Amino acid sequence: MSTTDFEARLRAALAPVDPPEHLADRLERTLVNLTELAADELESWELSAMRDPRNWARPAAAAIIGAGAGAALVVLRVRSQRHKRRSQAANALDLAERTVRDVADEARRLLRRR
Repeated sequence: MSTTDFEARLRAALAPVDPPEHLADRLERTLVNLTELAADELESWELSAMRDPRNWARPAAAAIIGAGAGAALVVLRVRSQRHKRRSQAANALDLAERTVRDVADEARRLLRRR
């Protein structure tokens, strides 16, 4: 095998692959469903049942899953707007401020829904 043949095969194997167009929408729907299910699970628990440590597993799992899915949803939504923010920003500091503001706004929106 020659060097150019090896390079061509390596280049073909490492070519970037674009994800399907509907992947972001499907991921967002899944994350929204997870956060809603976790919130419903937490709302259904009564404080009197929390006295027994054996009952802590389900609410703890719901809290962890809900927080993780909510954080991933915020990141996904903020990331989808990165090109608009980058074009509006005057410099790197302005871009960072806009990004932090968008993260806070998106987190507030997500918390308000519940």
